[in-house]
Amino acid sequence: MKVFTIGFTKKSAETFFKFMQESSIRTLVDVRLNNVSQLAGFAKKDDLKYFLREICGAEYVHVPEFTPTKDILDAYKDGELTWDAYADKFMDLMSKRNVERAVKSELLDHGCLLCSEHEPHQCHRRLVVEYLNSAADLKLEIKHLY
Repeated sequence: MKVFTIGFTKKSAETFFKFMQESSIRTLVDVRLNNVSQLAGFAKKDDLKYFLREICGAEYVHVPEFTPTKDILDAYKDGELTWDAYADKFMDLMSKRNVERAVKSELLDHGCLLCSEHEPHQCHRRLVVEYLNSAADLKLEIKHLY
Protein backbone atom coordinates (compact mmCIF):
# COMPACT_ATOMS: atom_id res chain seq x y z
CA MET A 1 0.00 0.00 0.00
CA LYS A 2 1.27 3.44 -0.82
CA VAL A 3 0.83 6.18 1.78
CA PHE A 4 1.95 9.78 1.57
CA THR A 5 2.75 12.46 4.13
CA ILE A 6 2.74 16.23 3.81
CA GLY A 7 3.16 19.34 5.92
CA PHE A 8 1.29 22.46 4.89
CA THR A 9 3.86 25.05 6.00
CA LYS A 10 6.07 26.65 3.35
CA LYS A 11 3.52 25.68 0.67
CA SER A 12 1.02 27.74 -1.21
CA ALA A 13 -2.47 26.34 -1.65
CA GLU A 14 -1.64 25.81 -5.33
CA THR A 15 1.44 23.72 -4.52
CA PHE A 16 -0.34 21.77 -1.80
CA PHE A 17 -3.35 20.80 -3.94
CA LYS A 18 -1.15 19.97 -6.95
CA PHE A 19 0.68 17.49 -4.72
CA MET A 20 -2.70 15.99 -3.77
CA GLN A 21 -3.83 15.72 -7.39
CA GLU A 22 -0.55 14.42 -8.80
CA SER A 23 -0.35 11.75 -6.11
CA SER A 24 -3.99 10.67 -6.61
CA ILE A 25 -4.73 11.12 -2.91
CA ARG A 26 -8.04 9.52 -1.92
CA THR A 27 -8.11 10.61 1.73
CA LEU A 28 -6.26 13.29 3.61
CA VAL A 29 -5.67 12.01 7.14
CA ASP A 30 -5.20 14.98 9.44
CA VAL A 31 -2.86 14.06 12.31
CA ARG A 32 -2.63 17.55 13.82
CA LEU A 33 -3.58 18.24 17.40
CA ASN A 34 -4.94 21.66 16.43
CA ASN A 35 -6.61 21.64 13.03
CA VAL A 36 -8.55 24.92 13.34
CA SER A 37 -5.76 27.42 14.06
CA GLN A 38 -5.97 30.74 12.25
CA LEU A 39 -2.28 30.27 11.44
CA ALA A 40 -3.19 27.28 9.27
CA GLY A 41 -4.57 29.47 6.46
CA PHE A 42 -6.03 27.23 3.74
CA ALA A 43 -5.29 24.15 5.88
CA LYS A 44 -8.01 24.71 8.48
CA LYS A 45 -10.25 21.65 8.90
CA ASP A 46 -13.44 22.96 7.30
CA ASP A 47 -11.60 24.65 4.43
CA LEU A 48 -9.64 21.49 3.70
CA LYS A 49 -12.82 19.41 3.57
CA TYR A 50 -14.23 21.71 0.92
CA PHE A 51 -11.06 22.21 -1.14
CA LEU A 52 -10.18 18.51 -1.18
CA ARG A 53 -13.65 17.51 -2.32
CA GLU A 54 -13.92 20.23 -4.97
CA ILE A 55 -10.36 20.29 -6.30
CA CYS A 56 -9.20 16.70 -5.83
CA GLY A 57 -12.31 14.57 -5.34
CA ALA A 58 -10.72 13.44 -2.07
CA GLU A 59 -12.05 13.03 1.44
CA TYR A 60 -10.83 14.59 4.67
CA VAL A 61 -10.67 12.81 8.01
CA HIS A 62 -9.18 13.88 11.33
CA VAL A 63 -7.70 11.01 13.35
CA PRO A 64 -7.04 12.24 16.91
CA GLU A 65 -5.50 8.86 17.83
CA PHE A 66 -2.59 9.83 15.57
CA THR A 67 -1.93 13.11 17.39
CA PRO A 68 0.46 13.69 20.26
CA THR A 69 -0.94 14.93 23.55
CA LYS A 70 -0.67 18.64 24.27
CA ASP A 71 1.72 17.88 27.13
CA ILE A 72 4.13 15.90 24.96
CA LEU A 73 3.98 18.40 22.10
CA ASP A 74 4.44 21.43 24.37
CA ALA A 75 7.41 19.82 26.16
CA TYR A 76 9.09 19.22 22.79
CA LYS A 77 8.34 22.73 21.48
CA ASP A 78 9.60 24.28 24.72
CA GLY A 79 12.87 22.35 24.46
CA GLU A 80 12.17 20.20 27.52
CA LEU A 81 12.30 17.06 25.36
CA THR A 82 14.84 16.18 22.69
CA TRP A 83 13.52 14.84 19.40
CA ASP A 84 14.47 11.30 20.41
CA ALA A 85 12.66 11.58 23.76
CA TYR A 86 9.61 13.06 22.02
CA ALA A 87 9.63 10.24 19.46
CA ASP A 88 9.87 7.61 22.22
CA LYS A 89 6.98 9.16 24.16
CA PHE A 90 4.84 9.45 21.04
CA MET A 91 5.52 5.85 19.95
CA ASP A 92 4.63 4.68 23.46
CA LEU A 93 1.43 6.75 23.33
CA MET A 94 0.39 5.14 20.03
CA SER A 95 1.05 1.72 21.52
CA LYS A 96 -1.09 2.50 24.57
CA ARG A 97 -3.84 3.80 22.30
CA ASN A 98 -3.64 0.67 20.11
CA VAL A 99 -3.87 2.88 17.04
CA GLU A 100 -3.26 -0.09 14.77
CA ARG A 101 -6.74 -1.34 15.71
CA ALA A 102 -8.38 2.03 15.12
CA VAL A 103 -7.23 2.49 11.55
CA LYS A 104 -8.75 0.79 8.53
CA SER A 105 -6.27 -0.01 5.80
CA GLU A 106 -8.57 1.59 3.18
CA LEU A 107 -8.01 4.91 4.92
CA LEU A 108 -4.28 4.66 4.30
CA ASP A 109 -4.32 3.24 0.77
CA HIS A 110 -3.41 6.31 -1.27
CA GLY A 111 -4.02 8.35 1.84
CA CYS A 112 -1.89 11.26 2.93
CA LEU A 113 -1.04 12.10 6.53
CA LEU A 114 -1.14 15.84 7.12
CA CYS A 115 0.75 17.79 9.73
CA SER A 116 2.22 21.26 9.86
CA GLU A 117 5.97 20.56 9.70
CA HIS A 118 7.45 21.26 6.27
CA GLU A 119 9.75 18.23 6.30
CA PRO A 120 9.02 14.79 7.78
CA HIS A 121 12.36 14.17 9.49
CA GLN A 122 11.28 15.56 12.85
CA CYS A 123 7.52 15.27 12.52
CA HIS A 124 5.19 12.78 14.12
CA ARG A 125 3.45 11.99 10.81
CA ARG A 126 6.51 9.94 9.85
CA LEU A 127 6.42 8.21 13.23
CA VAL A 128 2.77 7.23 12.68
CA VAL A 129 3.64 5.38 9.47
CA GLU A 130 6.69 3.75 11.04
CA TYR A 131 4.62 2.61 14.01
CA LEU A 132 1.89 1.17 11.78
CA ASN A 133 4.45 -0.67 9.69
CA SER A 134 5.84 -2.35 12.79
CA ALA A 135 2.72 -2.82 14.96
CA ALA A 136 0.13 -3.58 12.31
CA ASP A 137 2.46 -5.15 9.76
CA LEU A 138 0.80 -3.14 6.99
CA LYS A 139 3.86 -2.87 4.74
CA LEU A 140 3.15 0.75 3.90
CA GLU A 141 5.29 2.27 1.18
CA ILE A 142 5.82 5.85 2.28
CA LYS A 143 6.39 8.90 0.11
CA HIS A 144 6.89 12.30 1.70
CA LEU A 145 5.60 15.26 -0.31
CA TYR A 146 7.63 18.46 0.18
